[in-house]
Amino acid sequence: MELVDTHCHLDDAAFDADRDQVLARCRDYGVTRIVVPAVATAGWEGLLALCRSRPGLYPALGLHPVRLDTHVDADLEALAARIELERPVAVGEIGLDFYLHGLDRDRQQALFEAQLAIARDAGLPVLLHVRKAHDAVLATLRRLRVKGGIAHAFNGSLQQARQYLELGFRLGFGGTLTYAGSTRIRRLAAELPGEALVLETDAPDMVVASHRGERNSPEYLPQCLQALAGVRGEEPAALAALTTRNAIDVLGLD
Repeated sequence: MELVDTHCHLDDAAFDADRDQVLARCRDYGVTRIVVPAVATAGWEGLLALCRSRPGLYPALGLHPVRLDTHVDADLEALAARIELERPVAVGEIGLDFYLHGLDRDRQQALFEAQLAIARDAGLPVLLHVRKAHDAVLATLRRLRVKGGIAHAFNGSLQQARQYLELGFRLGFGGTLTYAGSTRIRRLAAELPGEALVLETDAPDMVVASHRGERNSPEYLPQCLQALAGVRGEEPAALAALTTRNAIDVLGLD
């Protein structure tokens, strides 16, 4: 089976000690492509260097809403210039986070809209971070249409999921599926049409149940696949092929 991890922060320092060993195990387990999204300008150079130096790694560049206090206006100009130069597979990780207190919503919205405009001008999809803000994100996407993308770690409603699909988005599912207590997410993953689904780990965060309390890793993506197959009552091999095709299509992976 061939799998795509559509969201993994492999450039994070948590992987500094054993990154190549992790990638070797990924290849053994069929995880052949990994999308590595950025969160702030300080990490862009290292992220791009990592993706250039190892096969199967694909960069996305963006300014994360949770890092709002670290971003400055010049970062948007730098983002547009770097995207033109590097041609990443997506603009991301971008979006709105209304869950965390202390993050200015107006500044988040302005940053989000500016990055959507950059993505639209570049003809690139986007990787969305959305917490407690799906309606606001959807309203923004309807105004500022982009070339689809992925709603990462999707946790909205079935109705919201259908709205994302209408806008050309896929929905990312990962470690949360492996917890029996995640009934709402597991039910949602079972109800959605197959063309909506892509897999992700969000490593080193959102660890799978079998490694609770440890660092998450892209090598655990097959466990997310098995959980998805279980809730949908489908064969893992068929879902591997489907989610891989969905990821390749929406992100334009080679």
